[in-house]
Amino acid sequence: MEVPVYNQQGEQVSTFSIDEQSLGGEVNPSLIKQAFVMYHANLRQGSARTRNRAAVEGTTKKMYKQKGTGRARHGDKKVPQFRGGGRAFAKTRTREDYRQTMPKKMRRKANRNALLAKLVDGEVKVLDSLSFDAPKTREFVKLLGALKIDRTALVALPTSSDEMRNAALSARNIDDVTICSASQLTAFEMLNHRYLVIAKDALEAWLNGPSSQTGKSARTEPMGAGNGAREARADRPKRGAKVKAEAKAGGDA
Repeated sequence: MEVPVYNQQGEQVSTFSIDEQSLGGEVNPSLIKQAFVMYHANLRQGSARTRNRAAVEGTTKKMYKQKGTGRARHGDKKVPQFRGGGRAFAKTRTREDYRQTMPKKMRRKANRNALLAKLVDGEVKVLDSLSFDAPKTREFVKLLGALKIDRTALVALPTSSDEMRNAALSARNIDDVTICSASQLTAFEMLNHRYLVIAKDALEAWLNGPSSQTGKSARTEPMGAGNGAREARADRPKRGAKVKAEAKAGGDA
């Protein structure tokens, strides 16, 4: 697949070749949907709460006397059947967990397949460079206009630098524009926006980075931060009789 590469004036200057087979060959809607639902569910905090009659603010004074009125017996007004009262079956758990998970290789395949879906629809705008001399929102708006972007856009920036910082500052106040790191592209972010704007170098690094390991090499020869290495476990602190004995020996000395 040949993807056009544009400059910041919106003119096509070259093409970028991408192997469709490395992105899954064809769009897999069920896989993409599973990943999208997972990422969406993992954004939920699970902190929604409702108040029972004990948590509702208000007086605890008895509404009217117990006998002689001909009406039903009632205490305060915070019972569920009255307006402003507490909820009958309130949520009282401290935290609800809506988190979902997928195997690492399956998740990476979904992210790459989502990129393929965007490429097939022509919704990926690849730039030869994405840099600004100074933070200028007006210049970034001109860039979006030159690329004919009239809907929501996800701007994927490479590793931090002065030029990338200027691009991020230029785009952060524009409506319907979201900024993310190119190394953190996910199916949810890509499909939640109409267009993807990314520099050629950043796209090439993402295609050849950890996301490319969708086979056994993800376990045997992992890429990315740490490369799968674990830090050495610290020695357990001394406690009990040995500590008391050493302290006593030190005091006697």
